[in-house]
Amino acid sequence: MAEEKKPVIDDASETRWYVVNTYSGHENRVKENLEKRVETMGIQDSLFRIVVAEEPEIEIKNGKQVEKMHNLFPGYVFVEMKMTDEAWYVVRNTPGVTGFIGSSGGGAKPFPVAPDEMESILRRMGQSDKKIVVDFKVGDTVKILTGPFSGMEGRVSTMNDQTQVANVMTMLFGRETPTDINYSDLQKVTDEDQ
Repeated sequence: MAEEKKPVIDDASETRWYVVNTYSGHENRVKENLEKRVETMGIQDSLFRIVVAEEPEIEIKNGKQVEKMHNLFPGYVFVEMKMTDEAWYVVRNTPGVTGFIGSSGGGAKPFPVAPDEMESILRRMGQSDKKIVVDFKVGDTVKILTGPFSGMEGRVSTMNDQTQVANVMTMLFGRETPTDINYSDLQKVTDEDQ
């Protein structure tokens, strides 16, 4: 009987994204701790970007608009790294880190985040390197594919190629309402679709 080969979980020479679990509310402190440890321990060749997934949110306080950062994944930090033994040890033993997501414990290294999932998170934060080519333009009718407005159609009023976000005017409660939607979550409505 031939020996069954197990799929390689990870290769220490490949750079991948991982999710690190932190104490809730300590995400930015963990990010700072990790960045300091990368320098002091000289592992810049194994640990790269450390990201707290946040986006700006407008809050009204005392009648004034205040921009505040909203954490998309409380209790989690995304780390781009090569899963070497040393880098794994440094991240796991950083103050505020409770572990990696996707590790079965008992010394097993974690699974990386799927590249398309990480790309979606980075794009939402305006940090993506990859640009999406879209077939719609200002004035076109588009269908929203995901999120709370999934299935709704609207007209594109503005497009920001830098952040890859379009402002779409949708009908909500009988009123035209502007909504910012990622390019990747929109599809042009053609005459055949209607």
